[in-house]
Amino acid sequence: MCCNIRPVTLLYWGLCGALVFGMVGGCSPQHYKDEADEQVYKIIDSKWHESFGQKANYIVSDSDLAPSSNEIRVDEVPAPPDAMTLAQAVAVATANNRNYQNQKENLYLSALALTGIRHDYERRWFATIDGAYVDDSVNDDEFFLGSSIATTQDFILPSGIIISTSLAVEWLRFLTGDPSTSLGSVLTASVAVPLLGAGAGKQKWEDLLQTERQVLYDIRSFNRFRKIFVVETINDYYGVLQERDAVTNAENDYNRRVESKERLEWLAKAGRRPPFEVDQAEQDMLAASDRYVAAQQRYERALDDLKIRLGLPTDIDIELDQNELKALEEMGITEPAFTVDAAIETALLQRLDLANAADQIDDALRKAVLAADGLGPQINLNSRIAPDNASNNIRFTSPEGETDFQNLRFHEGMYDFGFDVDLPLERLEQRNTYRIALIALERQQRQYELDADVLKLQVRDAHRLLLETAERYRIQKNSLELAERRVDSTRLLLDAGRATTRDLLDSQDDLLIAQNAVTAALVAHLDAKLSFFRDVGILQVRPDGMWIEQGHTKLMQ
Repeated sequence: MCCNIRPVTLLYWGLCGALVFGMVGGCSPQHYKDEADEQVYKIIDSKWHESFGQKANYIVSDSDLAPSSNEIRVDEVPAPPDAMTLAQAVAVATANNRNYQNQKENLYLSALALTGIRHDYERRWFATIDGAYVDDSVNDDEFFLGSSIATTQDFILPSGIIISTSLAVEWLRFLTGDPSTSLGSVLTASVAVPLLGAGAGKQKWEDLLQTERQVLYDIRSFNRFRKIFVVETINDYYGVLQERDAVTNAENDYNRRVESKERLEWLAKAGRRPPFEVDQAEQDMLAASDRYVAAQQRYERALDDLKIRLGLPTDIDIELDQNELKALEEMGITEPAFTVDAAIETALLQRLDLANAADQIDDALRKAVLAADGLGPQINLNSRIAPDNASNNIRFTSPEGETDFQNLRFHEGMYDFGFDVDLPLERLEQRNTYRIALIALERQQRQYELDADVLKLQVRDAHRLLLETAERYRIQKNSLELAERRVDSTRLLLDAGRATTRDLLDSQDDLLIAQNAVTAALVAHLDAKLSFFRDVGILQVRPDGMWIEQGHTKLMQ
């Protein structure tokens, strides 16, 4: 069946089709993802204070945003014979560690939640299009097309005042029959003012404020986690080097036992040593071989554990740079630059987790005040402005065929003002909410006191451990020097017949223990030093293996 469709009708259909397909094509999933990323990282960047640490390695791994100047992206892991340095290990860990990725995603989700709350107070657009075709055997076929577009925006003030505005436009086209087209618009605005109590938008403002502050808390928590994570990664890296050094010591010890056994065999053949001492030496050699195998297994297990921390498959083949351990030996030990009292005072000011606990007291106090406001009378002032929809009808096509906008008259409409009062005749729910808020405040204050006490204990323990490991390293260095002299002197005394084989074997046992103890004390001191700076709150980390303390940059390699 044919129908008479006017050119203007075709134009309307074309515009509507372009609008629909344009919106579909321009709002792909990738578009929404990129838009979310842009808003989230803009929020994070705006709330990230320089005292938290450098803005690096906080972007989720699937983001297409360009990394910052300090963002490290690891595409390839060094393969033997290229050994992995400490800086590379830290970079690989921050790029691939699963728990680290979870922490980045938690920060992202926190800021993403804030975009949803903020969106409630931004301009929002809505649009709908509907159409129909009527096949009438009596009358002409008809095409109907309707569409509406609306925009709304709410404003909220700290006092709880809410201002809402909306503008809706609806137009209908009759594509056959009467060519006239009408457009109706509705403009409304409302204001709610809490005169007394906790009404209107006070709770909404609190929700917005709490979400804003939660993002700040999560940024602090992320940076605190990053400090702990990097210190643990450095400690694990040197722990593997320590196990590798133990393998070397066990191998050298085994070679010494073989040499001693062969020497005793020569002396026994010459009649200078009894044969049973050869058996002692051989048995000791077998024990050394067993220690060497066990040390190799411990090293491989420690290396596999490090791979898990780095986010790498355990079957990947990597080697660590043993020069890192040599550089650590050359660095030696350092004493803390300030006293325990100064360290505690600094920690109380610098620790990010304690700053969160302190700010959460303010949160609990605000909620208690808001709950108290809800106990008494609630009085809100409300007003609404709504121009008459009938008076805003516009005929696109006038009887003469020209568009006519003269019928739009904003001076006609509905304007009302009023108030509502809620008397405190029944306040059980509000009473319970208030009591819960008071208890939450008390708990948060106790939690802050506990956190402060635990912080002081951590700093004291870290300071004691730093002094202890420094002294232990000095002791083990002296013990190693003594053990080396004992082995040399006992070997000479054995050749002169003034010492027994057991004396030599015991001295070699002590040498192996001293060698391993020196490396363990050195690594323990490094861990104690970094942990002390971390617990004081002055350790700043970067993704390239650098750590900053009191404004000085030191390379851990």
